[in-house]
Amino acid sequence: MKKNKRFVFDTNTLVSAFLLSSNTIAARAYYKAIETGELVLSDNTFNEFSDVFIRPKFDRYVPLSKRMIIIEDLRSVVKVVPVKAVIEICRDHKDDKFLELAVDANATCIVTGDMDLLVLNPFRQIPIVTAADFLKLF
Repeated sequence: MKKNKRFVFDTNTLVSAFLLSSNTIAARAYYKAIETGELVLSDNTFNEFSDVFIRPKFDRYVPLSKRMIIIEDLRSVVKVVPVKAVIEICRDHKDDKFLELAVDANATCIVTGDMDLLVLNPFRQIPIVTAADFLKLF
């Protein structure tokens, strides 16, 4: 039975989880998140992940056809949450969408390696942690 935990993973963490071995820290964090709670995305964060994940620079790691399957599989595993919050606090404003999602999803934490987000830890009492810290804490 799943617990009432909701996790937001930023785009780079998700990309890292799917590109290399399933034993990487990012991959282990991803699997732990879906086993212990709910991974939440917004349409905006899902679209960003999809756009980034199909970039040709990743062809040498995983063929495009497999990446397309991963994108579809991800869509079936995550909870897509509508976002209404407007937050403009991150020094890289492209990252505000993860804060907005975390607030509207009532997230347990945000998982990222991005210093622009990590410096805001905690944000409105939502911890912002690395994948390695996520594995230790949750």
